[in-house]
Amino acid sequence: MELFPAIDLYDGKAVRLFKGDYSQMTVYSENPIEIALDFEKKGAKYIHIVDLEGAKNGDTPNIEIVKQIANETSLFTEIGGGIRDLKTVEAYLNAGIDRVILGTAAVKDEEFLKEAVLKYGEKIAVGVDIKDGFVAIKGWTEKSEYDCFTFCEKMQNLGVKTLICTDISKDGAMKGTNRELYKELSEKFSIDITASGGVSTLEDVKALNDLNLYGAIIGKAYYIGAIDLQEALEEVK
Repeated sequence: MELFPAIDLYDGKAVRLFKGDYSQMTVYSENPIEIALDFEKKGAKYIHIVDLEGAKNGDTPNIEIVKQIANETSLFTEIGGGIRDLKTVEAYLNAGIDRVILGTAAVKDEEFLKEAVLKYGEKIAVGVDIKDGFVAIKGWTEKSEYDCFTFCEKMQNLGVKTLICTDISKDGAMKGTNRELYKELSEKFSIDITASGGVSTLEDVKALNDLNLYGAIIGKAYYIGAIDLQEALEEVK
């Protein structure tokens, strides 16, 4: 399993939200590039970035920072948040980003998703943000009509190679990850699944690793020192 330490960007800063709530935001660093360099120093090979402003507004306000991270580190860089057209996909890929994550657009605009997958293949991932069993959209503020398993099956059938599945109820809450959900997803689908939300301890990392998932995202637990990134990386080796 690959580990993806995460940086959530808002107004050029590294922040975390509590359960996706923009009114409950903690700023962890004024310098996201320093954090990315620290990930690399600790042995990480991957980084997961979310542009929280983009997720809300559908634009790319933090693209320069993301570009810097992609070009100043050797990390495999994936980015999500507000990517709703091919122009934005291309802007990120041209900036040196390795993979872009479609969220709301994958739910609302199937033609765009198909076009992106056809054109860019595995450089396109889909974020499946799960709220009460349904896929949430628009920065987690709305629930779509899809239950998570129906949607994941649809993505697999459309040729999407990677899904980033987030249990919103666990995100930033430091109460552990939803192991049952990821077990079920890994058994049902042959697609690469990355677990996100509530990875709070080394035990969570071990448990997810045992499920043979493709990846897991570590967010808040890194920032508050609950997970030692080097230890976690050793665990998944």
